[in-house]
Amino acid sequence: MARWVLHVDLDQFIAAVEVLRHPELKGRPVVVGGDGDPTKRGVVSTASYEAREYGVHSGLPLRTAARRCPDAVFLPVDRDVYEDVSHRVMAALRSLGVVVEVLGWDEAFLAVDGDDPEAVAQEIRARVRAATGLECSVGIGQNKLQAKLATGFGKPAGVFRLTAETWFEVLGDRPPDALWGIGAKTAKRLRGLGITTVGGLAATDPDALAREVGPTIGPWLVRLAQGRDHSPVSDAPYVPRSSGRETTYQRDLDDWDDVRREVSRLARRVASDVADDGRDVVRVIVKVRYAPFVTQTHGRTLDAPTVEPARIEEAALAALDGFTGGRPVRLLGVRAEFSR
Repeated sequence: MARWVLHVDLDQFIAAVEVLRHPELKGRPVVVGGDGDPTKRGVVSTASYEAREYGVHSGLPLRTAARRCPDAVFLPVDRDVYEDVSHRVMAALRSLGVVVEVLGWDEAFLAVDGDDPEAVAQEIRARVRAATGLECSVGIGQNKLQAKLATGFGKPAGVFRLTAETWFEVLGDRPPDALWGIGAKTAKRLRGLGITTVGGLAATDPDALAREVGPTIGPWLVRLAQGRDHSPVSDAPYVPRSSGRETTYQRDLDDWDDVRREVSRLARRVASDVADDGRDVVRVIVKVRYAPFVTQTHGRTLDAPTVEPARIEEAALAALDGFTGGRPVRLLGVRAEFSR
């Protein structure tokens, strides 16, 4: 029997959950974010497909979303409800008796043996629908990379298979950032090297690319473009690599003494969060979003791993010194990275 990896992704998960709670919203543009008030500062957590047609997407400021789609229904984030539905989804996946690797609220990988993965995919869709009333898309591949990318071609509420045999037919002429793991900055750098397609990246000499972008990332990018991925599907519990806090301010912080006080406050909250985790902090990252919407980060590596609040706060303030003061600030965040 063949071994397959299936990637399950709930379609417009948070928005779909809200539509189930409010059936009268079906077919209308729905935007979920913040406390649901688009006149306040905050960002979109998710948008329904109807809202996406207006250019509304995750991470967009709520006020911008309201301008782009004035007829949208704005709703507050309800984390407890989404977590409950997610637990039911994952229970439905585990009921198949296969290894399930949870990636988040709304997606997971499954390791499946058999000669008809499409039949398993349809069974997955039926079980998720019966458990929650939600639709999902399923990508089928010979590895996690292929399965993850296949899901995008199956959306919404469909099934798609992507294998080594069809990889270049489907992806060869697409830009490198069509691949899972390649973002806009990397794609821009590759364009500067004359690499503009997945096929072109796959044919690049790994050693030559290593000299341009680094000895680790260069060969990895080539392997990615070739559709190769040997990472296993694992049901080991997810262990976060960091813990953070951030705050969006309804009025800009113009005084950088206030900014320092807020960073100190956030750092102490992060220190409290990690106190019972049992893992040491090795690095502290500070995030600053200037008005209107420019974001920068700076980090500080600790001399030795620690959970001491004073040292975490000290590292956050040291990281803050890397920013240019004086500009109005709309958001601050502090994140602690763990040693393991």
